[in-house]
Amino acid sequence: MGFCQELAVGSVLTTAVINWARSSVVELDLARRLAHHAVSRRVLPKHVEPRLVMLRDGKVARFGFENLAELARRIKDPNWRIFAEDGKLYAMNHTHFLCETDPFVLFERMGVTDPSHAFYLGYELMKAKTATTLSKTYRQDQALDWGFLTEPEVSQRDRKKAKAGEVPS
Repeated sequence: MGFCQELAVGSVLTTAVINWARSSVVELDLARRLAHHAVSRRVLPKHVEPRLVMLRDGKVARFGFENLAELARRIKDPNWRIFAEDGKLYAMNHTHFLCETDPFVLFERMGVTDPSHAFYLGYELMKAKTATTLSKTYRQDQALDWGFLTEPEVSQRDRKKAKAGEVPS
């Protein structure tokens, strides 16, 4: 799209019919707008359109092992907190501070027996593993950032509140 903008090419033919090109129209529109911005303002097209970056995050948030261990020491309740960084998955609550690279091993060590809670934690561990594999930031109860393809995610807490008739936070 940069070449098209610089050469004043007025139209581009693309398709979104085949699966590997299903988002090409939106991608090209975002790229066209980015290229127009860069050329018309004579600036580099950097840090202007983050929705085009889908696979890996530009910067991955890190807490560090020491900070995670300190957080684990301060937790007073049985709710699990999950973190992912440097290829490792962490799970912690008031009695455990666990670290593994394999989400299945970590889940076994967590000892969760309630089926609905196990499903939720399995889902979160899957997202955490995907995040570490692709160098993305993982935040529990939040969708992974896939650029313009990100689908909003309702947290477990908000889902429970909605079911009970409360207003989500």
